[in-house]
Amino acid sequence: MSLVNGLPAHVLLVHAVVVLVPLSALALVLCAVWPQAARRLGLVLPLLALVTLVSVPLTTQAGEWLERHVSGDALVRRHAELGDGLLPWVLGLFVLAAGVWWISRRTPAPDGGTRAGSVLRVAAVVLSVVVAAGAVVDVYRIGDSGAKAAWHDAYSKTATQSGGDD
Repeated sequence: MSLVNGLPAHVLLVHAVVVLVPLSALALVLCAVWPQAARRLGLVLPLLALVTLVSVPLTTQAGEWLERHVSGDALVRRHAELGDGLLPWVLGLFVLAAGVWWISRRTPAPDGGTRAGSVLRVAAVVLSVVVAAGAVVDVYRIGDSGAKAAWHDAYSKTATQSGGDD
C-alpha cells in the first residue's frame, strides 16, 4: 500500500483520518450528552468509530512507507512521532462509542432511570468529552506538523513570473 494511482497512499488516506476523527468525536459527544441521539443513530456510532479506528493504522503505515522515501528532516520525524500517538485516542473513541451505544440500549427511558444508570451516564459524558477533545486536538497537531513538513520549502512567498493569481 505504498502508492495509489502514482501518489503516496499516505497523502490520500490522511484525508479520511482528518474527517473521520472529528466526525466520530462529535457523534460520540452528541450521543453521550443526548441519549435520544444515541438511540436514533443505533449502530452507526460504534461503526463510525470502528472505521475511524481502522483508518488510523492504515494511514500510519502508509506514512511510515512515505517517511522511508523522503529526505529525513526534523519536521518529518516530528510529524511521524506525533502520528504515532493518535491510535490510543482513537481506540478510546471506539471503546467509548461502543459503551455509549450499549448504555443507550440498556438504559430505560429518562423517566425510569436509576441512580447507577445516572452515574454511568455522567461518567460516559465526561470521558467522551475528554477523549473526543484529546483526539481532535491530536489530529490538529499532527496535521499542522505534516503540513509544515510537506510545505516548508515548497513555495515562494512572492509570486513567480510565470504564474500568478491575477
